[in-house]
Amino acid sequence: MPDMTAKTVVITGASRGIGAAAARAFAAQGANVVLLARDRDAIAGIAGEIGSRALAVPCDVTRYWEVEAALAAATATFGGLDVLINNAGVIDPIADVAAADPEVWSQAIDINLKGVFHGAHAALPLMLQRGGGTIITVSSGAAVNPIEGWSAYCASKAGAKMFTACLHTEYGARGIRALGLSPGTVATDMQREIKQSGVNAISQLDWSVHIPPEWPAQALIWMCGAAADPWLGNDISLRDPDIRAAVGVGP
Repeated sequence: MPDMTAKTVVITGASRGIGAAAARAFAAQGANVVLLARDRDAIAGIAGEIGSRALAVPCDVTRYWEVEAALAAATATFGGLDVLINNAGVIDPIADVAAADPEVWSQAIDINLKGVFHGAHAALPLMLQRGGGTIITVSSGAAVNPIEGWSAYCASKAGAKMFTACLHTEYGARGIRALGLSPGTVATDMQREIKQSGVNAISQLDWSVHIPPEWPAQALIWMCGAAADPWLGNDISLRDPDIRAAVGVGP
């Protein structure tokens, strides 16, 4: 694993699931962690659990000014920004296109796609002035596979995947490492929402097949190191047995 000692890592959607697990995992590796989410109490609780190397900043990633202020707070508190994890995401609406609420559909795009842009846009000047940094977006197999009832999720994840490729094209030569993590199905609250919907084959999966959020958290740490450089500009799949072996998780 790369040495994360005293590195500053900002994580969006850090109140639960992969984001919360990542905050704990990076902190365990000696990093300063900045937790961003709309749930003020949840991130405050996790930051309190971690201690002085954690900062909780309430933030709605759909509002650029909030993201910009949050990253400024991270830099002011810890002296810089080394890693941004774009993890905030929603699955709703789970509905056929004709039945989907246009407002909810648009909100998914705002969080899953525009939120990724907001994070990168605010992070780039802070990273470039230090010679580089790593921007990882939590992606999905839905970025490349159409899934019934998930038009907003699939479209937003596909857009975010291409955005990562564009980031690499524009800034890779300037020290910005941009890549995505496609974790597979993970045992989180989002997966419970999918299960409850009863829509498509993924909702029918037995809970035991979903991986724990600690696995993608460990993968995110591994991706901060040179071993992940062959995937810059693209997604890494945690379904790949070779990737799991490299990260040190699962069978």
